[in-house]
Amino acid sequence: MTMIQLFNYAGIFVFAATGALAASRRQLDIIAFVFLAAVTGIGGGTLRDLILGVPVFWVEDPGNLMVCAAAAILVYFSANLLESRYRVLLWLDALGLAAYSVIGAAKSLALGFDSTIAIVTGIMTATFGGILRDIISGEPSVLMRREIYVTAALAGSVTYIVLHSVAAGPGISALVAALAAFAVRGGALYFGWALPTYHKPGRTPEELKREGYIRSE
Repeated sequence: MTMIQLFNYAGIFVFAATGALAASRRQLDIIAFVFLAAVTGIGGGTLRDLILGVPVFWVEDPGNLMVCAAAAILVYFSANLLESRYRVLLWLDALGLAAYSVIGAAKSLALGFDSTIAIVTGIMTATFGGILRDIISGEPSVLMRREIYVTAALAGSVTYIVLHSVAAGPGISALVAALAAFAVRGGALYFGWALPTYHKPGRTPEELKREGYIRSE
């Protein structure tokens, strides 16, 4: 199994686990666990393949669905052991994002698309499943959190493309790029890293603090 294939299954598993964790927070049944796990685990890759015009990966290899089901069943019987399921969900999501930002970029390059398309598909693969999960389960959207999210996927995709262009080797390129994406997203979760936000001109600092644009000391 190549490093890219390993990242693919790992990304599916951890993303699927976040979908199942979202189901556990809503106290749903096992079918809902599997459904949310599958939507989250394969959602980003499905959109990527449809846009690239290639066979959808889980149709060619149904084993990907089995990975989602396994993650769902594992979480169904173990979620009660977790002290903070939402916090675990965010950190697992960071792992999935890191792996999938590499997978999305690598697949586009392997199909002959240029680096711009590879960056877009890397970001799309890394974020779309989590967005679907939050919409369906009614969780606060990861996109609406102030911490860096899409930028982490961008960092992973760009790092992979740069390393690939200098012939660093697919395994090393994938590992370093995934670590870069996880470091950015992990730093955002742990330290609260965020990009500057837009605010309407003319508002007072007090109004901006109340609306969350400026952090209170």
